Amino acid sequence: MAADDPGDAERPRDPAVTRVEVPVDTRAPGGTTNAYVVDGVLIDPAARTDALDAAVAADRPGDPGLEAVTVTHAHPDHVGAVTDYAAATGATVVAREGHADRFAAATGTEPDETVAPGERVAGTAVRAVDTPGHAPDHLAFAAGDPDAPGRAVLCCGDLAVAEGSVAVAAPEGDLSAYLASLERVRDAGYGRLLPGHGPPIDDPQATCQRLIDHRIDRERDVTAAIDAGATDVESVVDAAYEKDLTGVRDLARATVVAHLEKLRAEGRISDSWDVSPP
Repeated sequence: MAADDPGDAERPRDPAVTRVEVPVDTRAPGGTTNAYVVDGVLIDPAARTDALDAAVAADRPGDPGLEAVTVTHAHPDHVGAVTDYAAATGATVVAREGHADRFAAATGTEPDETVAPGERVAGTAVRAVDTPGHAPDHLAFAAGDPDAPGRAVLCCGDLAVAEGSVAVAAPEGDLSAYLASLERVRDAGYGRLLPGHGPPIDDPQATCQRLIDHRIDRERDVTAAIDAGATDVESVVDAAYEKDLTGVRDLARATVVAHLEKLRAEGRISDSWDVSPP
């Protein structure tokens, strides 16, 4: 060992991460939600499975066991087994500050405590990161040395996906907040993103920028439709999407409404536009 080498004991420790794909009723491609055990915190237990049981029970040298159960947001495809794993492990149940009622309604369990962005989850090394947009209560969870961000990982829920895009749909979706969340995560220097659906993201900056560009392109399609004479939501949907919307038209409509809400809030379209939720 070189004289100036601090040795393994002083190097930043990589976070302990286990990812389990959980089959669940979701419109996300693949039909699964990723549950994670990250440094003693169970995130997004969508359903109870043998594989997730094994991940929760796994012993690692120096691992104190499962300490907390939490979710990135309270959509049904992320919360289904919160109660089961809380009861089975005795772990602290944690909800986002200001959204405890929403969490309890979705999970059937009152949280033991809440966490605000920037705080640690139940005293663990996992930190809450503010990422609203897909849902108003959306949080991400960072693990790893905050002073070595290139080695840190972010369990990012439905903020990002490796391929395709994330639904940001009215009435819950807020596109301005979503774009701001992507920009913050893009600029934070994480080494890897762990999404709620699909494979890990090894190019966080490029992926966040791709998703930002996708939303900007869709906004251009919406404004072009209005400039071309569209006068209601349905006509904007027809003009803004060039693909067959069979089976997903409701989602396309909700997405267009979210874009219209953003444009109206920015004063870029008239307040006379009806942007009532679908």
